[in-house]
Amino acid sequence: MAAVDKNYLPAIVAVRHLGGHRLRIAFDDGLAGEIDLRRHLGGQLTGIFEPLRDPTYVAQVRLLDDADTLSWPNGADLDPLVLYCAIKGVPVASFD
Repeated sequence: MAAVDKNYLPAIVAVRHLGGHRLRIAFDDGLAGEIDLRRHLGGQLTGIFEPLRDPTYVAQVRLLDDADTLSWPNGADLDPLVLYCAIKGVPVASFD
């Protein structure tokens, strides 16, 4: 798959909880796909992300309109570029 254009900053336009730790995410360029947060975040489910260990908390996901990304009631949010790259199956773009 092609790398992400460094001039493109993805915006999430829709999210749906699929059960467990899985989400279906759609982006403004038409890319859509599923992500398993438990597998994606792995051992990073600590601190503000610790509640995401519980699938019922994952289900409380919301779209942050002003930031075009996902958020949960405790303020945890995820970078849309990281999610985009994960769904696209490419490394996160470097902006150096």
